[in-house]
Amino acid sequence: MLENPAYPGEARITEMLYAGLQLLLPGETAPCHRHSQSALRFVLEGGGAHTAVDGEKVHMNPFDLVLTPAGRWHDHGNEGNETVIWLDGLDIPIVTAFGASFAESFADGPAYPNAQPAGTSHAIFGENMRPLLQAEHAGRDYRSLFHYPYDRWRAALEAFSRDSDCDPRQGFAMEFIDPQTGGDVLRTISAGVRLLRCGFATASYRTTESQVFVGVEGHGSIHVGERQFDIGPRDIVAVPGWTERGIAAESDLVLFDFSDRAAQRKLGLWREETVGGEASL
Repeated sequence: MLENPAYPGEARITEMLYAGLQLLLPGETAPCHRHSQSALRFVLEGGGAHTAVDGEKVHMNPFDLVLTPAGRWHDHGNEGNETVIWLDGLDIPIVTAFGASFAESFADGPAYPNAQPAGTSHAIFGENMRPLLQAEHAGRDYRSLFHYPYDRWRAALEAFSRDSDCDPRQGFAMEFIDPQTGGDVLRTISAGVRLLRCGFATASYRTTESQVFVGVEGHGSIHVGERQFDIGPRDIVAVPGWTERGIAAESDLVLFDFSDRAAQRKLGLWREETVGGEASL
């Protein structure tokens, strides 16, 4: 567990987010289970492991994003020869605040039956399309995209940086979406990536969301309030809500981040501002 020293003994990285590192040795498995917390997995090292969600298996490679939404059966395993490490991001403090924490092990074995062939969710939703919502589809439970491979999101981010203006507060920033709804990838958690070109420094900025940044490529620094933290590949930096932050790139810098923005948007609480400027709701 990555425990913020501001919250001793509370197993949280920010006030409303949990983060931890999970290591899977070759041959190890995490038996099938589900829980009321929403979770994301951002792979940091190694290849050959898999996550299965409701019986559909995806293989995990470095800097892939994999989702296990609340209430979905999932299991993990490592059939490869490498140790695999990923970052777990969950909304445990949010769910705990509502007194709605539940977990359940799958009673019929260590893995959920192979209900969907590998690649089904990408085949249906991976081209930014979804099944037409007609009456004949109303009773079918389509499971949306839950795997965002690094090579695909990195190419999209690069293309965006070539064809768009750089945001002075964010750099070239994109957020992952659920293609079935067009909204955040999880009900309570938002996730995104950004690219800052070498020498670029963002304007000072703050937002009510708590954010967790992970270095993917390059090197730079993040100032959080009055403190500055270096960040490079696989480094993790937490930014509390409504705390001034800025990001500077010493080389082309790519960052992944997740936050509680999705929950705040739904509750009408989210706001942001450029420090020294007017707040934007």
